[in-house]
Amino acid sequence: MSKEKFLQEIEKGYTFKGNSIVLGAAMLDGETQTNALVKLPLKMLNRHGLIAGATGSGKTKTLQIIAEQLSANSVPVLLMDVKGDLSGIGVPSDTHPKIEERHTAIGMPFVPDSSPVDFLSISDEPGARLRATVTEFGPVLFSKILELNSTQSSIVSVIFKYCDDQGLPLLDLKDMKKTLNYVMDEGKEEFKKLYGRMSSASIGAITRKIIELEQQGAERFFGERSFEVDDLCRLDENGKGMVSIIRLTDLQHRPKLFSTFMLQILAEIYATFPEEGDIEQPKLAIFIDEAHLVFDKASDALMDQIESIIKLIRSKGVGIFFVTQNPADVPDAVLGQLGLKIQHALRAFTAKDRKAIKLAAQNYPLTDHYKVEKLLTELGIGEALVTVLNEKGIPTPLAHTMLRAPQSRMDVLSEMEISNIVGNSKLVKKYNQEIDRESAYEILNEKIEEYQSEAHQEELQKQQAKAKKSRSKSRRKEKSTFEKIVNNTTTRQIGRTVARELTRGLLGVFGIKTTRRRRNSNSWF
Repeated sequence: MSKEKFLQEIEKGYTFKGNSIVLGAAMLDGETQTNALVKLPLKMLNRHGLIAGATGSGKTKTLQIIAEQLSANSVPVLLMDVKGDLSGIGVPSDTHPKIEERHTAIGMPFVPDSSPVDFLSISDEPGARLRATVTEFGPVLFSKILELNSTQSSIVSVIFKYCDDQGLPLLDLKDMKKTLNYVMDEGKEEFKKLYGRMSSASIGAITRKIIELEQQGAERFFGERSFEVDDLCRLDENGKGMVSIIRLTDLQHRPKLFSTFMLQILAEIYATFPEEGDIEQPKLAIFIDEAHLVFDKASDALMDQIESIIKLIRSKGVGIFFVTQNPADVPDAVLGQLGLKIQHALRAFTAKDRKAIKLAAQNYPLTDHYKVEKLLTELGIGEALVTVLNEKGIPTPLAHTMLRAPQSRMDVLSEMEISNIVGNSKLVKKYNQEIDRESAYEILNEKIEEYQSEAHQEELQKQQAKAKKSRSKSRRKEKSTFEKIVNNTTTRQIGRTVARELTRGLLGVFGIKTTRRRRNSNSWF
């Protein structure tokens, strides 16, 4: 097929009625076709997307290009920065001869620019703190995060019900653990009367799951002040969409916490945002870098939840873009929902790699211009195969694309630059204040102390009553012994004998003295 025919297909396939962003220029036979621009229609970017490619192939810079162009078109962006190399989007790029050469080949000038940035954090990274309460998760999502079985999940649901009925706020993980301990010990009888008996083994298993989550740092995520997802949809004073960067560099080895956080954010957005239908551009775009971290350790229940939200969240005007090394990292059920596919180079070092490349090639529209399977291993840095849904929902022709350079810095910000942004952030002032109001933990501690105090008083009263009873019994025993002795026949006989002898003795003495006195008195006469 001729070059002219190819250019006609590109022009027709990538011309849209509504607003669009320029990704780069199409290539044919290894040459960049100047002004054969490959664009992405804003209207279709809530159909989600995939950016895949081997390490060093340029996929992170592709993410940066799309994010900064969305921001320039008043679309707020949320970036999950796992490697820590996306902060440069906050300052303009420096010009470079290679950048100028690339843009000359594409047929468009290079204009350095930056995007308004806010840093967010769920760990020790600087930025506005992201938190959510246990109550906001709800029993179903909380159970799925902990990978509980049906019996354990039903117990969690009853615990949530008990806390609602008793006015016990479940704000953080220590609230949940304290409630579980209470219904197993001090409040066991009270709980049993209201909701039935709970298996101590199941409650113990739930507690261990919570401790496992805590060991990955989840206690810093659960709590107040809860992050309001509407703050992700802000514009700056110039009408640019705010780029919220969640720095996750210290979470690479804690995939469960990463999955928990991502799922909660998506669930909160879905529950909070109103239905939008088909709008001219996304209300929010979310980029998940190193997306395999989300899927690698996710349980089946968690995967089902992720798939459901991705299928439904489009109607809220939200686009989700997964950035990963291989399309196989994303489950087929999710991959089938993606409208935008940008594939950078793949490496064929093993038989498994070659199989993955063959499968990746089958994800793209058929074309007469490229041998896709072969081209996937030959793409240069900053080159990619691109297809997107047009405004009618039809995939555009596959285009081997020379990507434009990011207008912002292709490097990380210094610590001082990050500190300046964090210091001027309105979100940091709003969310970084520690709040620890009275919740289930404190309320139940008071109940336990009261219970223990009452139990102590009851025990003292029992001991006093027991001592009194013992003394009374002892006195009765002594009296009874004396009476027995006194009333005993032998005792009475002995008593009479002793009394008689005593009397005789006394009277005998008395008689002797009287006789002597009489004798003496007679002798006087």
